[in-house]
Amino acid sequence: ICYAVTFEQYMAYIEYIDEAYNAERLTQILTDVTNIIGANILNIAHQDYDPQGASVTILISEEPVVAEELSNSEAPGPLPESVVAHLDKSHITVHTYPETHPDGGISTFRADIDVSTCGRISPLKALNYLIHSFESDIVTMDYRVRGFTRDVRGKKHFIDHKISSIQNYIARDTQEKYQMIDVNVYQENIFHTKMMLKECRLADYLFGVLPDDLTGKELDAIDQKVKQEMAEIFYGRNLRRGL
Repeated sequence: ICYAVTFEQYMAYIEYIDEAYNAERLTQILTDVTNIIGANILNIAHQDYDPQGASVTILISEEPVVAEELSNSEAPGPLPESVVAHLDKSHITVHTYPETHPDGGISTFRADIDVSTCGRISPLKALNYLIHSFESDIVTMDYRVRGFTRDVRGKKHFIDHKISSIQNYIARDTQEKYQMIDVNVYQENIFHTKMMLKECRLADYLFGVLPDDLTGKELDAIDQKVKQEMAEIFYGRNLRRGL
């Protein structure tokens, strides 16, 4: 989220986002994610689009040597516009959406990430890295376990690891920075977590202008707009102004 009120500031912001998350950068992010979850890269294809956007496709497979520990153990992973990775029968996709309010000066950059994996590979260990790589103000995460596997006696297992919350895969210092809520449906193996940054430094949200260039009244108005935008994205609904 940023505040870019003039057309020139908005175009500069879009250019910055387009460069910061171009195909090369996204390829590196996805390569790091692949390493974190313990997979092998088979092939990489990428493309930058005009006027903006990028896509990356990475074919990957499970490690030839089985890891000693399952990557879905319930613990935080390491820290650090379309990305697709196929993991045998699995994939990782990231699509980015820069957009702006028509007259309010607020611009947002959204990254939608979808991960589907099978076997011993789990994307949960990459959460910390992804949150920090995209410098996220708001994060909405869904984790769903589908299908089943069988043991040697033929008994079906509809989930093969313990999990009570996605939050258990996020580092403590990251948790302390965000307001977090869970909506889980345990009987369906569906886990949902929302995160919103607790403290916002207004200077970090100004693009093409400095706080000293604005009056106190203008700063207060911008601060309200930024917080309103964050709250609406976090709660998933339009809110009355001033909430």
